[in-house]
Amino acid sequence: MDRPAIDQQVTFLATRDLAAAAAFYEDVLVLPLVLDQGVCRIYRSGPGAFLGFCSHLQASVEPRSVILTLVSQEVDAWYSYLLAKGIFLAERPVHNPTYNIYHFFLRDPDGYLIEVQQFLDPAWPHGQTTKPTEGDDFGS
Repeated sequence: MDRPAIDQQVTFLATRDLAAAAAFYEDVLVLPLVLDQGVCRIYRSGPGAFLGFCSHLQASVEPRSVILTLVSQEVDAWYSYLLAKGIFLAERPVHNPTYNIYHFFLRDPDGYLIEVQQFLDPAWPHGQTTKPTEGDDFGS
């Protein structure tokens, strides 16, 4: 018997302040809101990939132990974009030879660590690039 398909992936995380999370993910990262469930807001982060932030969840792990990695071929452009939005960025993008990546980190309002990263290893399966435009839903 073949394994059934996985059509999409959603990561749900607890938030202490849903309005602050919404402002960050909608206005700073400009992720399209695909579903507002009142206590949860779900954003498309790429084709078939979603992040959900829920105010009713109890954080079962320290937010600092979670890394949300956004993969992009435009790490330097993301760095400049976030600086222009007034986001605190402790360090400039760097090459990490251990993992053969180019990346930098920032924190969201709940303290979750966000990494913007480019895989430099040619074995990484480069997927479809998505850039938001007015009204874009990343090709639902």
